[in-house]
This record gives sequence, C-alpha cells and structure tokens, in this order.
Amino acid sequence: MATEEAPIEPVGEGAAPPALGDIRSGRPYVLGSPLTALLRRTISIGSLIMLDLCGLTLGLYAAFVLRSLYYRHEVLWGVLWNAETTWLPFLALVMLLVFWRAGLYAERERRGGGGRILGSLVLVGLVGVVYGIGTNRDFGTYGLAPTAIVNTAFFIGLLRTSYDIVTGDLLRLAGVRRRAVLVGDRERVSHLRRVLGEGRSGIRYEFVGAIGPSGDGMPLAFLGRLAELPRVMSEHDVDELIVAEMDFDDRELLEMVDHAHRRGVRVRVAPTTTELLTQRADYIPGQGVPLFELRPPAFVGTDWAVKRTFDVLVSVLVVSLGLPFWLAIAAAIKLTSSGPVFYRDRRIGLSEREFLMFKFRTMSADAAARQGDLETANEAPGPLFKLRRDPRVTPVGALLRRFSLDEAPQVLNVLRGEMSLVGPRPLPIRDYKLLEDWHRKRYLVLPGMTGLWQIAGRSDLGFDDLVRLDFYYLENWSIWLDISILLRTIPAVLAGRGAY
Repeated sequence: MATEEAPIEPVGEGAAPPALGDIRSGRPYVLGSPLTALLRRTISIGSLIMLDLCGLTLGLYAAFVLRSLYYRHEVLWGVLWNAETTWLPFLALVMLLVFWRAGLYAERERRGGGGRILGSLVLVGLVGVVYGIGTNRDFGTYGLAPTAIVNTAFFIGLLRTSYDIVTGDLLRLAGVRRRAVLVGDRERVSHLRRVLGEGRSGIRYEFVGAIGPSGDGMPLAFLGRLAELPRVMSEHDVDELIVAEMDFDDRELLEMVDHAHRRGVRVRVAPTTTELLTQRADYIPGQGVPLFELRPPAFVGTDWAVKRTFDVLVSVLVVSLGLPFWLAIAAAIKLTSSGPVFYRDRRIGLSEREFLMFKFRTMSADAAARQGDLETANEAPGPLFKLRRDPRVTPVGALLRRFSLDEAPQVLNVLRGEMSLVGPRPLPIRDYKLLEDWHRKRYLVLPGMTGLWQIAGRSDLGFDDLVRLDFYYLENWSIWLDISILLRTIPAVLAGRGAY
C-alpha cells in the first residue's frame, strides 16, 4: 500500500519546501534526460574505444615498419600487416581491460591524461612480451615492444586530444553549462570563483549566484543566506552547489546536503586543510562517538620500491643524456661571473632534516650575505622569499631560471636518496623557520625536483594553496600521478609560468 511521504521542514522561516523525489531522476547538466545522458556516455565510451584501437593499430604497425627500416630490410607492407593481425586481437583485449581498470573511459573530468595512458601501455607491453615468450612467438628483436609502446602512446594521445578538443567545442556550441551556486563568505567565494575559472573539462560554468552570511562586496549575485537555500534551489535551475571553506555547524551542513541531494543537485566541497588531512582516515569504533585515526601518508613496501626504482632509472638516464648540456652550462657560468659552478643550498627534507641541494649557480657569489638587505622587498606571501627582479641574479642565471635549468643537478640528490623526482618542493632554512605547524605534514615524504607546485602556477600561488597541493599529492600518490606531473612539467617550464 502506498504511503505519502511527510514534507521536509524548511531550513529557514518563509523558505519554500524542496520538491521531493528520487535523486537519481535529477536532470544531468549535460544534454537533458537520464536516458539521453546514458546514450551520450555510451557514445563517448564507444568513440574512445575506437580511437584507442586505431591508435594501437597505427602504433604497432609503425613499430614493424621502423624495425624493417632500422635493419635495412625491404618494407613488405602486406607481410607486416599479417604480423600485425597476429598480435592485434590479443593486445587489443588486454589494452581495453587495462585502460578500463585505469579509469581511461571514465567521465570527461575524471579521465586520466598522458601519464596514465603511457603507464597503462607499459603494462600492456609487458603482458605482450610475456605472452610472446610463453607462446614461442618470434619477436625478431626485443626493441619492438618499447618502440610499439612509444608509438601507440603518441597516436592514442594525439587522437584523444583531438577528441577532447572537438567534443569540447561541440559542448560549447550546444550551449552546455554547469549551473553552479557558490556557498561561502565574500573572500572565499571570490577566491573560489577565481580558481574555478570559466569551466572544467570542456564544460563551462554558469555561476547563478552566491549564498553567504552577507551580500556586501559579493562578486556574484547574492541569492540569500544559508537558511534560504531551499527557496534558492526552487527558484533557480542549479546543477552544482560548490561549498567554500566556512564555519558551518553539523546541522547546517547536513541540512544543506540533504536539500541539495533531494533536488538532484551535486554538492562539491572545496577542500580545506582539515579535509585533506582526513582523506586517509581510518575509522576506529568507539562508544558514543565515531573516531578517526589519521594515517601518515608515507610510502612503504611495494609503493616505495616502485617509486624509488623509477626515480633512479630516470635520474641515470637524465645524467647520461644531459652531460654535454651540463658542461656547456658550466662553461657559461664560469665565463660570465666569478664563483663556483654549483651552488649547494641548505634545504629541509625528509623528517625535517637538513641536506645540501645541488643547483647551478644563478646568483652572484655574495648572494647569501645580501639576503637580509632585500627582505623588505619580498614579493611572495607567507614564508616564501621571491623577487621578480632580484639584483643578485646573473644574466646567465636569469636564463637558467627562466627554463628551470638550474634545477637539473638535483638528480644527483635523487641518486643519493635525499630527493625524489616528484614530491613537495624542499624549502630553504629561512622559509622553513616561518612555517606553521599544519604545514609540516609535507615533510613526511622525500622532497621532489618537481611537483604540483610547478604545474599549477609555481610562484604565482599563495603559500597555503601550495601546501594544499602538496597534501593532495600525498593523499593521491601513484606512479601514474608521478609520470603525469613529469610530463606536464615540461610545458609548464617552457611557458615559464611563475618562474623567477
């Protein structure tokens, strides 16, 4: 027998009660009804699978062609195609399974990028080699596998990038928007509006307005206070409720989420420091109140072995290939300024211990002695010290800093076990002494040559934002994230964003 559901009490006086219904029936912000959304996802996944299979076919065939050219054999196109079709069904199945497991067919904003594609293809290549050995197949040369991996990564990356650009343009032409309401005070809403930008993953934001304690100075249309949230959602078409850091009590938060979910509105929270710290929380059963134990995000066991092996192999490769360039840089430094080629900077690393970090010298030899005279001109917020036009920087040093070439010798610290390729950036002693207690979680892992700081704005971000990026890295680390950061560091360095 059907029963009628009792109405929900409104949060504030005079607020309209929210419409009730199954939250799964809420209209998605992309292309209308749930059936349409399902069809769109099916087409998206099917398109990506077809593109990936085309990329695999092209990559494997190109590897066979390159092998023939390398050994100066006649390129027999039909024979090569026969060899390709022998391998293709097995590799295609493995690749699709690995890609699916890696989340490469997830929703647009959750799909991995180039680092995850390359890492997944490495796993596919290893499976292919084992399969070939187990079935006594003739490889001709074991260089075929890495060549095929690189070629396939290139073609799949190219095809997927083209797909993202085209579909992003189509979404914009179709007028698809995320209709969002921001919740917070004036300062936090302003910051959130700025960092969110115009859109995410090819879908633009349409900011309906803001909810907060007061509308004074609010950068968006003020829709009301938190108690008026049910009325706001009944009067406006909203897809996302994005909550900035604010002093809510438990009841307010629960009611806000409840009202939003009942209307099929997604609730997204801009993470605070506390939330980032509790992402790795373990539930401890207790009497009367649930307890959460915060686990230190240290890499142990297999995770650490994988990361350390990766660091050493890449560092050895960088030293081997980069030695001629290092010699040229050393000569330029020596010929244009007095002093040593290398600068050993005292930094704070793992477990808050000091170590000497290697860099190419970019400043005059008396730079440390002149530091105190420049403190009043510091342009960086928080503990950091930065000057856009530091008078101590030499002309060659300015060029090295522009493209972060002065950081290259830090691979020696990586080989010595004092640093990692990717991780939180180590701070000078001067900066370290100014840290707050909550910042020190970043010292639970090895510092890195690059990290989320470098690819997310580098010196242009505030220090607290940089520390939050470190926390995100610690909580979400994987070897694929390291590869992705390394790949994204290259265009960030070439663009010189925030480098000075």
